[in-house]
Amino acid sequence: MKKKSNRPRVGTLGAGQLALMLAEAGRKIGVEVVCAGTPGDCAGRVAPLIPVDLKDAAQVAAFARECDVVTIETENIDVAVLKDVNVLPSARAIGIAQDRLPEKRFFRDCGIDTAPFVPVESEDDLRRALEMVGLPSILKTRRMGYDGKGQVRLTKADQALAAWESLGRVPCVLEGFVRFESEVSLIAARNKGGDMVFWPLTENFHRDGILRCSVAPFYDETLQRRAEVCMISLLEKMDYVGVLAVEFFLTGDQLAANEMAPRVHNSGHWTIEGSKTSQFENHLRAILGMELGSTESTGTVMLNCIGTMPPESETKEFQSLWRHDYGKDPRPGRKVGHLTFPVTASRDIYEWQKRLGVV
Repeated sequence: MKKKSNRPRVGTLGAGQLALMLAEAGRKIGVEVVCAGTPGDCAGRVAPLIPVDLKDAAQVAAFARECDVVTIETENIDVAVLKDVNVLPSARAIGIAQDRLPEKRFFRDCGIDTAPFVPVESEDDLRRALEMVGLPSILKTRRMGYDGKGQVRLTKADQALAAWESLGRVPCVLEGFVRFESEVSLIAARNKGGDMVFWPLTENFHRDGILRCSVAPFYDETLQRRAEVCMISLLEKMDYVGVLAVEFFLTGDQLAANEMAPRVHNSGHWTIEGSKTSQFENHLRAILGMELGSTESTGTVMLNCIGTMPPESETKEFQSLWRHDYGKDPRPGRKVGHLTFPVTASRDIYEWQKRLGVV
C-alpha cells in the first residue's frame, strides 16, 4: 500500500457506506482514501480495500503508518486499538461517544440539557433507577446501540428485569422518556486550526429506531443559534477535529441532547447535493488541516432505502431525484442506499415517501 503519488492519503477504519462516500468526496479534492475492512465491504467499489482486523491493534497500527491520517466510520472501535494511531477525531472523543454514560455526563459538563438518566449495573441499580427516573423510560445499553438496537422502552416496573435480561445484563443507562415534538440534528466541522462551520439544523423522522427521512433546513434561527452554542462547547472542550453530529430532542423551544456521533452522519447525507460543501468533503478537509468549505445550503430531503434498493428503472423516471446505491446485499432493516430531492419537488418526495413506507 505504498503511496504512488503526492496526494494526501486518508485511511478509514471501516469500509461501509460512510467510507464509500468519503472516498467519493476525496476524488473531488485530490485526496486518496483507502479503507480498512473485510473483503466485500461496499467501499471497495470506489477505493482500495485493505483487509484489516479492526480488533487487532498491530494490524490497525500497520495500516495507519501508510496513511497521513486515519479516521473512523463507526465509533464502536475499542479505543485501546487506537492508542498508537494518528486518528482524527481523537481517541478521547471516540471514547466519550461510544459509551452513553460518559457521553451524557459530558453533555451535562458542557452545560447541555439531556433526558434524566441513571446508570444500571445491577438489579439494585435498576430498582433505584426506576424510582429516580420513573415511567415511561428507556433502558439502553451503554455501548453498541444503533438503529434502535440495544434499547427497550418500559411502561411498567415489572418489565424492567426482563428487559435488562434481554439486553444481556450488560451495563446500561435508564433514561427518562422525553415527550419531544421533533428530533433534529446539527452537524459541524472543525479543522486543526480551530475554524468551525455548521450546516443547517435538520429534522429527522424515525421508524423502528431507524432514520427514514431527513429534511433540511429546519427553519428556526433561534434554535439554530442555540444548537451551535452547544456544538461549540463540545468541539472546543474536546479539541475536536473533523465532523461531529449531535442529535437533539426538541420540546417547545428547548433542546435536549440525545447522542453524538464523532464522524459523518446519516442525517447529513443530504449535504452531498444540498450544500456547497458536503459533510464528507469537509471532514476530509478538517482532518488534513485544509480550509473548510462553505456550508451554504438549499432545501433538501433525504430518504433512506431500508432493506432493498428500488430498481434503477423506477428511479430514473424522476429527474428531481439523486440516487445513491451503496451496493449492499438486501437485508431487513439494513440501510442499502438513499434518495435525495430538492425540497421543491414535493410531489416526487411524497410519491417516494409512500413507496419507501415513510408515510
